[in-house]
Amino acid sequence: MTNGPNWVIHPVLSTGPRLVHVNTTATGGGVAEMLHALVRGQVAQGLRAGWVVIAGSPQFFALTKQMHHLLHGRGVASLLRDPEQSRLYRAALESQARWLVDQLEPGDTVVLHDPQTLGLAPILSDSGIRAFWHCHIGTTDEAEDQVSEVWRFFHDDLFHLAGMFAPHPAFFPSVVPADRRHIALPAIDPSSPKNRYLSPPQVDDLLARLGLTAPAGDASSSLVIQDGYLPPEAGAIVQISRWDPLKDMAGVMRCFAQLRTDAHLILAGADPNEIPDDPEGREVFADVQLVRSALSAECRARTHLVALSMRDAELSALYINALQRRADIVVQKSLEEGFGLTVTEAMAKARAVVGSNVGGIPGQITSEINGILVDPTGSDEVVAVLARLLDDPTLRRSLGKRAAAVVAQRYLMSRLVSDYGKFVQAVMVQS
Repeated sequence: MTNGPNWVIHPVLSTGPRLVHVNTTATGGGVAEMLHALVRGQVAQGLRAGWVVIAGSPQFFALTKQMHHLLHGRGVASLLRDPEQSRLYRAALESQARWLVDQLEPGDTVVLHDPQTLGLAPILSDSGIRAFWHCHIGTTDEAEDQVSEVWRFFHDDLFHLAGMFAPHPAFFPSVVPADRRHIALPAIDPSSPKNRYLSPPQVDDLLARLGLTAPAGDASSSLVIQDGYLPPEAGAIVQISRWDPLKDMAGVMRCFAQLRTDAHLILAGADPNEIPDDPEGREVFADVQLVRSALSAECRARTHLVALSMRDAELSALYINALQRRADIVVQKSLEEGFGLTVTEAMAKARAVVGSNVGGIPGQITSEINGILVDPTGSDEVVAVLARLLDDPTLRRSLGKRAAAVVAQRYLMSRLVSDYGKFVQAVMVQS
């Protein structure tokens, strides 16, 4: 892990104000993937756009992960009242904020992404640098105490914002004025390695190289846990997520175990040892392995776990692309979800998607039209939907075709670049 902030994409050397994005990781997760394409798109529009990744200690990331859980109503509400936690958070950001101020000039604009970076806002604002906040994490209206605790912790930071982006109107804290709230739905880059077209032979070659269907051609790039290879003609149910308790990978496996089928299940995500800002990943991955080990021998033989190395980001993205295209059904059984970009990616590939009826997923899926929504806590419902789709390839194709059309209309990167242009760039032009 680095000891301080680093440029991922440096602002181009041209005249005019700068726009700089800040987050805590350059690889792994939807935000980092989005930023690679978003910054390129903004540079193409002539902006001095850049991207900085800040660092943090394991204790810092453990705290910010708890903020994530609190926004979803699954944390300990008293945690953020501890003065030591506040000091830990502020101390981790103060020197990095000063470094960032030294790189910029009054009149520049910074977009801070998610709670890890929000504490930079006061120092930036006091230095004449506009700070926007883009919160990709959804909130729940069923646990007001936990959510309110996060907004209380960030009360002063929120007042220093020039504006805030979120994927849904319900995700804004009340202290952010209405005229500073901007909806920005996530988007995918159809030309990226994760989303570009792959022919069936290319899919087959990648899955063989991964080690899923044949001896691994590049064992350093992944860890595949399986009792046997995925057969060429086997039906495939796939979920791709971080190893996060809210993604409920173990719950997907338990539902799969109830199916009367010869299909296979693939659960895949980034290697948790390579994601420093998600400290729970290793524990969740270990728990999923324990659940798998308890399956019957017959079911375990049809269950595959994949931990993808991020050392070669392009290859990892191609593996995810191939896994989604190999899938007959893509599942996103999240217990909570801000938006669910993996849903968007699978829909773009014309897959039949079974998604939880939570957070931003129902904004993408109209059930029985371009996918199917389920209650993630209702395992019988999930099992029934999976069985139905496995038995009906015509339905899978029709859902997938409509899903791809929705993504083409609403969720491509050009639209997100335009969304930013309406607000952030308008502020920059006025200054």
